[in-house]
Amino acid sequence: MRVVLATHNPHKVEEFQQIVAQTRPDLEVVGYDGPEPVEDGVTFAENALLKARAAAAHTGLPALADDSGICVDVLGGSPGVFSAYWAGQNKDAAANLELLLDQLRDIADPHRGAHFTSTIALVIPGGAEHVVEGVWPGRLAHAPSGAGGFGYDPIFVPDGQPAGVERTVGEFTAEEKQAQSHRARAFAALVPLLAGL
Repeated sequence: MRVVLATHNPHKVEEFQQIVAQTRPDLEVVGYDGPEPVEDGVTFAENALLKARAAAAHTGLPALADDSGICVDVLGGSPGVFSAYWAGQNKDAAANLELLLDQLRDIADPHRGAHFTSTIALVIPGGAEHVVEGVWPGRLAHAPSGAGGFGYDPIFVPDGQPAGVERTVGEFTAEEKQAQSHRARAFAALVPLLAGL
């Protein structure tokens, strides 16, 4: 069974393929090469549904779409849905990360709480629509560390790590990230809904 992932981001496609392979090896996740809808929703769920609906209509396949971002407590949940565009419309990941760190330059560790959110929409052509969410709590480091992952991974320190040896997601192996990430958590909630495919 083929399922289209409504993104042109190859990192997301690869990450989803690895997550899906662990729980539903019978599903083949394929990338989307159709037109991107304007993401004018104001929530992760609205944007995920916009993308999944467009991909399902364009391909005729069941479509998954993820809308995700980093939400910083002291910034009232921002960048949130604007995570990919935080430094402007160019979707420059390095510039986004640098701007966020600059905005938090004088914020002490106890106030650097943040979480990654992933909202996944499943749209079946002519059928049902479902939305699930996964949250990965943590805090932001003062400087990037690690060459793994993408986006804000090099500055995100997930909760639940032993004190004194905490790492950013940029320092995680791909397997460690897939086991714990916001996308993995959202996908775990999606698995029962995929049973009908």
